[in-house]
Amino acid sequence: MDSWNKPPSKPPWNKKTPQPNIDEVLNNLQSRFKMNFQGKNFSILILLAALALWLSTGFFIVEPAEQAVVKRFGKFHRIEDPGPHLALPKPIETRITENVQQVRRIEIGFRTSSAGSQARTVRKESLMLTGDENILDVQFIVQYRIANLPDYVFKITDPLDTVRAASESAMREVIGRTSVDDALTTGKDAIEQSTRNLLQEILDNYRSGVNIEIVKLQDVHPPDQVKEAFKDVASAKEDREKMINEAQGYRNNLIPKARGEATKILNEALAYAEQTVLIAEGKAKRFTAVYEEYRSAKEITKQRIRIETMESILPQVRKVIADPQMGNNVLPFLPLQDLGKLSNSGNQRSAQ
Repeated sequence: MDSWNKPPSKPPWNKKTPQPNIDEVLNNLQSRFKMNFQGKNFSILILLAALALWLSTGFFIVEPAEQAVVKRFGKFHRIEDPGPHLALPKPIETRITENVQQVRRIEIGFRTSSAGSQARTVRKESLMLTGDENILDVQFIVQYRIANLPDYVFKITDPLDTVRAASESAMREVIGRTSVDDALTTGKDAIEQSTRNLLQEILDNYRSGVNIEIVKLQDVHPPDQVKEAFKDVASAKEDREKMINEAQGYRNNLIPKARGEATKILNEALAYAEQTVLIAEGKAKRFTAVYEEYRSAKEITKQRIRIETMESILPQVRKVIADPQMGNNVLPFLPLQDLGKLSNSGNQRSAQ
């Protein structure tokens, strides 16, 4: 019971002991936490971030009109088409992306500036020897695109230089089989087509993965040293062609006329022959008919023939009709021809 009567003891915090500092405690805890984080957890986070960054290198996007060649440990593995794709991170898998629909252009014999104007001529590429041993300055372009991306990437070392060298070689071979006249005038289309076919054959043998779209001659002319002489020769050839064309035109105009005249003369001769035959046949039939009449009535037929003959003769001769009483003495009227003239002039005056 006495315990209940004892005064209560003082609380422990009333003792004179140092009070804990809350801020200090928190700082201690924070420092311990940072040490632990930097020691272990921070290293793990760094490793995770590095791993995520490394894995992200396997994500890539292939743009439209492009293809990507994926290599695994440096060897060809697959082709990826346009769209997002995942691959093993580098250096396990690497990729090469190319635009396979782009038409690429190579200039041979000349180079143009970025503005598009011709900057300079490359003589070592443009000077070529023709089949008749003339020198020409040939400048042309080649347009191509990628047809097989793996071959384009792995089969040839430098695609641009390869296509350029093959194009120059093909053009030199075609020009070497062509005369200078054909190369300067009418043979350009044949040169372009032959060069394209030969160049495609060369690149196919290389397995370059390149498809030649077009070979186009830009300029074909003689070297500057002999350009004037070539112009004179070309002018002479043009004059020759002009004269030949004029002669051909005259020939083409003259021959049809001559043939027409010949046909006309032949037709007239045939018509005259037919007419002559018909007239002869008619006269023969008339003679036969007259002869038959003559046989049946000889005197009457003689008289009729005599009258018909006189009818055909008398209109063609001058006639003087005299009275029977004067017929015995025509001497005063001689010469009768002058009398006929006087008669005709009198008839004309009376008619006026």
